[in-house]
Amino acid sequence: MKKGKKFIEVLNLIDKDKQYTVSEAIDLIDKTKRAKFDESVDVAIRLGIDPKQADQQIRMAVNLPHGTGKDVKVLVFANEEKASEATAAGADFAGLDEFIEKITSENWLGFDVVIATPDVMSKVGKLGKFLGPRGLMPNPKVGTITNDITEAVKLSKAGRIEIKNDKGAVVHAPIGKVSFGTEKIRENFMSVVNVINRSKPSSSKGIYLRKVTISNTMGPGINIDTGDIRESLKGFNAAA
Repeated sequence: MKKGKKFIEVLNLIDKDKQYTVSEAIDLIDKTKRAKFDESVDVAIRLGIDPKQADQQIRMAVNLPHGTGKDVKVLVFANEEKASEATAAGADFAGLDEFIEKITSENWLGFDVVIATPDVMSKVGKLGKFLGPRGLMPNPKVGTITNDITEAVKLSKAGRIEIKNDKGAVVHAPIGKVSFGTEKIRENFMSVVNVINRSKPSSSKGIYLRKVTISNTMGPGINIDTGDIRESLKGFNAAA
């Protein structure tokens, strides 16, 4: 595949063999932007886990201090009283049978986060083949099965994201937009790696953070020195 002149210019800014510090890598995010739209910034973290082992699965929620820059559409499955609470909290869609029918009959997926109260999960569970493959099924581990609907909706709208490892032991997460600027991107980045680092499974041996790469939508991956990440986490946690 032929690469465009602008992409080659951007690529030349990155030394693919270098491990950049956190600050250097985030500075490069702005320098490697090339799209006319506000590009997203993502992080990919390869972990020292065996994804085939149930006790080494990584799945959790992370509250990004500055959100993702995306307008998050929230669907809440709940009976009448809790549905009203969800709407008051800012949910885009709230109800039960009508949305279950819409999903099953129309394959409707016009939402980014699904929250449910425990008492309706017997019905919501039947949507597994629609929601499961897209990572949208409510789960108590990430706070999306709860009776505290107001808190769950507000956190989702404010920038709570769900992360989990794939079959290659890699975790992918959005950490904002290029327009956020370096400080906000750094704080979101540190929030993600901090939660993941603290969640190392006890059965995982050896190096846990194996490889960390950040990139914007149209840019190349930028490798970050995991040693510098560990040092940065000390300061991050001390300031928290």
